[in-house]
Amino acid sequence: MTQFHALIPCAGSGSRAGTAQPKQYQRLAGLPMVMHTVQALAQVSQLGTGWLVLSPQDEYLWPTPGWPARFRRVACGGVSRAESVFNGLQAMLAAGLHGQDWVLVHDAARCLVTPESVSRLIESCQHDAVGGLLALPLPDTLKSEADGRVAATVPREHKWLAQTPQMFRLQVLHDALAEVAGSGFVGITDEASAIERLGLKPRLVEGSAQNFKVTYPADFALAEAILRSRA
Repeated sequence: MTQFHALIPCAGSGSRAGTAQPKQYQRLAGLPMVMHTVQALAQVSQLGTGWLVLSPQDEYLWPTPGWPARFRRVACGGVSRAESVFNGLQAMLAAGLHGQDWVLVHDAARCLVTPESVSRLIESCQHDAVGGLLALPLPDTLKSEADGRVAATVPREHKWLAQTPQMFRLQVLHDALAEVAGSGFVGITDEASAIERLGLKPRLVEGSAQNFKVTYPADFALAEAILRSRA
């Protein structure tokens, strides 16, 4: 039977966050940010295993309480997010996971994802020929820029903000990334972009505005407030 697995790239430094340590380990509402991410995914009943891809130089002391037994940490992260995902997929295949299984790649810094939205993605895409991703229809007016000034107003119809998880067949995603590994994964900004290079069209599943990626210093306060309001 086809299974579902989570893969969380967690090898980045988060330089834009302005934190003294990698941003995924910054504490929010009493826990390292990445633990909120892990615990949310662990509540998704359809997920079999979870794989957290760490930097080989990672020396973080992981807390034992709250760590789900079916999640594991592998120190095979690369110099870019795409390389970390690719290395993680290789580790999953080497461990015996079937290439036809689904893998849901999710950013460690999207700590506000809900189990319900992940389940909705799985239900929407499990019988799809390609797979898909959570995304949000663009809500604001979009401008293009030249020399610091507005060059044009871009129509926002049919434009979406990509989120994660992004869900594809394990072997297909691995092979799509393998095709661009020699270039250093140039042009690969997310998993869907790798799949699109194959001429495939991932399904868009509407997500939530709260599922944003904690990136800048101001994002931490907002994420903390949302986590505490949920508690």
